[in-house]
Amino acid sequence: MNSHDTWLALGIIIPATAGVIIRPFRLPEAIWAMLGAAALVALGLLPVADALAGIRKGVDVYLFLIGMMLIAELARREGLFDYLAAYAVEHARGSPQMLFLLVYAVGTLVTVLLSNDATAIVLTPAVYAATRAAGASPLPYLYVCAFIANAASFVLPISNPANLVVFGERMPHLTDWLRQFTLPSIAAIAITYVALWLTQRRALRAETLRTDVDKPRLSREGRLAAFGIMAIAAVLLTASALDVQLGLPTFVCGVVTAAAILLMSRQSPWPVIEGVSWSVLPLVGGLFVMVEALHRVGAIGQLSAWLHDGVAQAPLGTAWAAGLMTAAAGNIANNLPVGLVAGSVAASDHLPHEVIRAILIGVDLGPNISVTGSLATILWLTALRREKIEVSAWQFLKIGLVATPPALVAALAAAMW
Repeated sequence: MNSHDTWLALGIIIPATAGVIIRPFRLPEAIWAMLGAAALVALGLLPVADALAGIRKGVDVYLFLIGMMLIAELARREGLFDYLAAYAVEHARGSPQMLFLLVYAVGTLVTVLLSNDATAIVLTPAVYAATRAAGASPLPYLYVCAFIANAASFVLPISNPANLVVFGERMPHLTDWLRQFTLPSIAAIAITYVALWLTQRRALRAETLRTDVDKPRLSREGRLAAFGIMAIAAVLLTASALDVQLGLPTFVCGVVTAAAILLMSRQSPWPVIEGVSWSVLPLVGGLFVMVEALHRVGAIGQLSAWLHDGVAQAPLGTAWAAGLMTAAAGNIANNLPVGLVAGSVAASDHLPHEVIRAILIGVDLGPNISVTGSLATILWLTALRREKIEVSAWQFLKIGLVATPPALVAALAAAMW
């Protein structure tokens, strides 16, 4: 591809990515990703076969998201989130600070065992229900769902699908993973909590929680939805241990649980299907196509060459630079395409472990600055919009700039230690 085509491709990819982030005219993020992908193909910059190949690379992510969104929609409809909300409010004993801590602890657990996308999809509706039941302002607690989804996303390989993308076939054994990432994870989780509490402490002090919340009875279908979520957690842990891709097992669990609940309650599947945020899938597909175009224009090869030169001259400095630059890129262009690019670069060179660890931390934790920095945060935004709650890029940025840089630096320092 000549220089003119390269610049033309970048001239399409950059505005399309900006559209995903800024959402001009309040159009959905998926529209801009699809327009960018379509323009690359229409102008002959990316052959149809290559575009389809890029879309196929996202099949595991699509299956994972469908399974998670199905189980989350069913759990919401069957009252599981309302039940868990009342339970959380009861144990908070009227303390906003305690409810804040409970949400953070549960968010950490869900992210570690079910992935950061599951935290956005499954936990966000539960937290909204909890704050509504307690008569509290939901935003301070909802921010927890967004930030912990990324801060705890490298505790285990399954905690973020991006982990599998970055390491690929060189995925460390679970014990080796824990040795490398336990300290960085603890640093990220602890510092993010402190920073979030500092940004929300005034709002929490002004809160008065109800303590007389009636705990609803959990139906048979609600219990089955809870079982489905636990089954997905067990399946994901097993799949990770066996080095099996996560998408198909998650999809099967979600579909089987949905079918069982609908058959037991004799419900039509259409309301559930209509309740799923399907627009996330073309968004992801469009991003995969644009990354495929970056491969074609030679951007991946150039990044690989720069990184190789840096490692040869200053390995430790290059590791720090790779982590910080990956984090910055994730906030600008979303960490899904950045993770794909980073994974391609990491696979093309025999890089030191410190550099690969830094890249992964940058991909996972770094995007906590931008409201569209990670797919999990986009899913979180989608869940909020269902409840008629809007969070602007500026609102999120003000918190992200306080919470993310210190957590990122601490996690990178722990990874180099």
